[in-house]
Amino acid sequence: MYVVQKNGFGYHSFIPESDDNVSIASIDNGSGDHLFIIFAPQGTIIKGFDHESEVSPYAQDEHEVWPGIYEEVPTSLLSLLEDEAIAKEDVTFCFWYENNDSMWQQGKVEIPDGAEDGSDFLIGTIFRTAEDFVEFAEGYFELTLPIEIVAKIYEGAAITREMIKAINPDSDVEKVFQELEGID
Repeated sequence: MYVVQKNGFGYHSFIPESDDNVSIASIDNGSGDHLFIIFAPQGTIIKGFDHESEVSPYAQDEHEVWPGIYEEVPTSLLSLLEDEAIAKEDVTFCFWYENNDSMWQQGKVEIPDGAEDGSDFLIGTIFRTAEDFVEFAEGYFELTLPIEIVAKIYEGAAITREMIKAINPDSDVEKVFQELEGID
């Protein structure tokens, strides 16, 4: 079994393929909201938690997972959420994709009118373009990042000392390289 460790290094993190051929991407905004994307040989599962959502277990008197969220998830994918750090019961939405599926799946969840499960918000923090990420960093971290450097990273360029220093002149370059080695 893989082990998720909260490393505190950032908003977005990635744990590369483990002995179980499982890789995990995560988002933790530090305000109680999180998202896990688990890539496994049998498919992919996304589990998210928006602490302000009306469908949060904490918003229920019974403190239970909202009906329908996990009911139709294949056992082979649902079992991937058993790691303690993933906090399986802290959930407001779940999507999955088995290898033979033609589209993403979701349980039959009835969300009350005017309520949200947090999926648009959290999945929206996965950025398709360098420009989107630069805009996010400005708004969330109050950082102005050099778009030309971020664009090179999005294009898959090898990260250099100069790029690291251009993004953050105060960064410990060796520590950044050590963290990057862990996701190769």
